[in-house]
Amino acid sequence: MDRKKILTFNDAWKKNRPTAFSTMLKPIGSRCNLDCHYCYYLDKADLYGGTQPTMSLELLEEYIRQYITANDVDIITFAWHGGEPLLAGLDWYRKAVEIQKKYAGKKRIDNTLQTNGTLLNADWCDFFHENNFLIGVSIDGPRDIHDACRLNKGGEPTFDKVMRGIEMMEQHNVEFNTLSTVNHFSEGRGVEVYRFMKAIGSHYMQFLPVVEYVKSVNGVARPYIVPPHTPGSALADWSVSAVGFGRFMTDMFDDWVLGDVGTYFVQLFDVALAQWAGVQPGLCSFCETCGDALVVEHNGDVFSCDHYVYPEYKLGNIGTDTLAAIYKSKEQFRFGLDKRNNLPSECFRCKYYFACRGECPKHRFDTTAKGEPNLNTLCEGYKHFFSHVDPYMKYMADLLAQKKAPALVMPWARLRMGY
Repeated sequence: MDRKKILTFNDAWKKNRPTAFSTMLKPIGSRCNLDCHYCYYLDKADLYGGTQPTMSLELLEEYIRQYITANDVDIITFAWHGGEPLLAGLDWYRKAVEIQKKYAGKKRIDNTLQTNGTLLNADWCDFFHENNFLIGVSIDGPRDIHDACRLNKGGEPTFDKVMRGIEMMEQHNVEFNTLSTVNHFSEGRGVEVYRFMKAIGSHYMQFLPVVEYVKSVNGVARPYIVPPHTPGSALADWSVSAVGFGRFMTDMFDDWVLGDVGTYFVQLFDVALAQWAGVQPGLCSFCETCGDALVVEHNGDVFSCDHYVYPEYKLGNIGTDTLAAIYKSKEQFRFGLDKRNNLPSECFRCKYYFACRGECPKHRFDTTAKGEPNLNTLCEGYKHFFSHVDPYMKYMADLLAQKKAPALVMPWARLRMGY
C-alpha cells in the first residue's frame, strides 16, 4: 500500500466539514528590530527583494473581510505576527480593529499578537487593554539564557528592554503569555526557566524546541536558516539536543505536577493531557494531520505554514484568490495529509504515536535504523518525556473521566515522588 495516498474517514470529514481555519498575518513580513540568532523568518526578506513594506490598508481590509467571511465559526481569532508586528505602528492596528468591527456581524473577534516586547510603551498597552488583545511575549528565560541569542541589530542584549515591556503590560492590565525557545543554552535548566517564568507573572507558557540547519552564503554575515538536507548545510550550534529537550521538559513537569496544576499552564503538558484523554490537542504539531494554519504575508501571498514560507509552498495571493479557495485547495489538503502519510513506518508502531503524531514536519531531519526518511530529530527526547509523564497523565485523564479536576493529581504525585 502506498501510504502517501491514504485517506481516512477523518480526512474525508475534514474536507467536507464547515470551514474552520486560522491564519497568521505578517503585516510587515520578516522586518524586525532584533537579530535573534535562531530566527527562521528573517531570511524571508530575500523572497521579496530584501524590502517588505507594511501591508496597505486596502489589502488589510480585503484580508479581514475574506478571513471573517470564509470561516463558518462564531469566534474569529486574528494572529498578528512578524518579524516584529509592532513596527506596523499603532494607528495601523487601530484601523485594523475598526475594519474588524465593520465585517464582524454576529461573530466575536479575538486578537492575539506576538511581540519581542522591546517596543512596548504606555500607548501600546492602553490599546491592547482597551481592545482585549492577548499578547505573547518572547523571552527565553533568565538574563544569560535570553541574551545568548536574542540580540538587537547592533549585537546588544535585549533582556532589560523585554522585562520593562512585561512590567508595562502588568501595570496596564494587559493579558499576556510567554513564548520561549528551548535551545542549547537552556539545556539542563528546565526548573530554573520554569520558576523564572512564574516569577515574571506568566501563567501560560509555551516552550518551543529550536533545531535548525544553517548554510553560510558568501558576502552575508548571518548564516541562512535552510530546509534540512540542503547541500552544504550544517546543524546550527544553538540547536537543542533531543535528550536535552526531553530532560528540560520532564524536569519542568516534575516541578509543575507537585504544586502548580490548574494554576500555571504549560502548552506541552496541556497537549499531552488532551492526547491521554482522547480529545483534540489544539496544537497542529501534535495532531494527526495539519494544514489548518495558513500564513498571509505583507503583500497578500499565502503559504501553507509559518515554517514553510518557501516558493514551493506558496498557494496564492488574496488579491487574486480568496482565502476560502486557497484553504480548500488540493495542494493545502495534501500538505496536511503529508504530516501523517510521510512518516516512517516505525512511528506507527511506537507506543507513543498517539501522543506525538510525529510532531512537526519541520523537525523531521533523521532516518530510522532501517533507512526510512522523515524521522523526527527530537524523537528520543519526546519518548523520554512521554514515558516519564505517562502515569501522571493516566491519573489526570481518569480524573477528567470522573468529571474531577486534574489538580487532584498533586497529592498523589507528592506521594509517588516521596514528598
